[in-house]
Amino acid sequence: MSSIDSGSASSLNAAPRLKAGWFLAGAIVLVVVLAVRLAMVVAAKKAATVKIAIPTVSVTEAGVSTVPTTIEISGTISARYDMPISVEGDAGRVASLHVEAGDHVKQGALLARLDVAVLEPQVTNLDAALEQARAEADLADAEYHRALSVGAAGALSAEETERRKSTAVSAAAKVKFAAAQLAEAKARLARADIRAPADGIILTRTVEVGQTVTPGETLFRLAERGEVEFKGQVAEQDLPALEVGQEVAVRLVGSAHPYRGKVRLLGAVIDPQTRLGSVRVALQPDPNLRPGAFARAEVTVSHAERAILPQTAVLSDEKGSYVLIVTPERKVERRTVHVSGIVGNGVSIADGISGHDRVVATAGAFLQEGEIVNPVARATGAS
Repeated sequence: MSSIDSGSASSLNAAPRLKAGWFLAGAIVLVVVLAVRLAMVVAAKKAATVKIAIPTVSVTEAGVSTVPTTIEISGTISARYDMPISVEGDAGRVASLHVEAGDHVKQGALLARLDVAVLEPQVTNLDAALEQARAEADLADAEYHRALSVGAAGALSAEETERRKSTAVSAAAKVKFAAAQLAEAKARLARADIRAPADGIILTRTVEVGQTVTPGETLFRLAERGEVEFKGQVAEQDLPALEVGQEVAVRLVGSAHPYRGKVRLLGAVIDPQTRLGSVRVALQPDPNLRPGAFARAEVTVSHAERAILPQTAVLSDEKGSYVLIVTPERKVERRTVHVSGIVGNGVSIADGISGHDRVVATAGAFLQEGEIVNPVARATGAS
């Protein structure tokens, strides 16, 4: 009886211990599962964080090309020899006009004529006066020679001979005076005709029929031989690179067509206010090259090996122009560069990078220096 009771008691004591063991085992399994699940979540979050923190950027390798160094000049088209034509004689009223602006004329061609209603009668009167003076001079000379022949025979006194000689000399002087007056009147009459001083093109006409004009007043402007040139202003620092004889491409504002020319004259002084010097480019005559038109000129002064980048790759701030380089460690690095000019396929860089640097092509403003990126190559020179 006592042995049965002791066995039952042992069984009753073992049951709670068994349940406690199972409970502990279950708790351990649950902890392990939760730990694994937590580790997986943490790992996923880390992976997501890493994926977001490393942006993909487009990079280009700075290609090296031969780039021309050009100087741009702003200016206008003008006549090479712009000749003002005005009245040379007395003031007068314009009676007729014979040319218009744009006409081609030859030297001596009649451009305009002033009223000669007063000048022509003066010439006629003086011409008659000259004829009268010549007749009187001939008569006085004949009487003097007659006095010489008669005086030799003693029929005429020496005093009378000298008087007739004086009269002949005075008459000859009157002929010269009348001839001079006639020549002056004819010159004034000739100056009533405004004529072209040289071959060329009439640029402007500022006079109308019936208008009263005065000496020195410009009536016409003539481009001698129709020659035109480009007159421009160039920066002080660029002037030493220019030379007489250099080839120049001149383009009118709004036109892409180049007109070829050569530098013919460089200014001797620099304007102290604008710090600009003058340059003149000889051009071939062309109907489209009208004096007064605005134009731009380009002069290629040298060629150099330059790195070429897309325009989107070059950034700027208060420190100047710069680009972002991706190092072999995939880190973003800032490089200060000097831009030498704009070319057809991008921007030419004078210094600051080499031809093999990987440069961030776009969206560089959103990156931080030292940031790790995932670079993706793109075509060299793409913009």
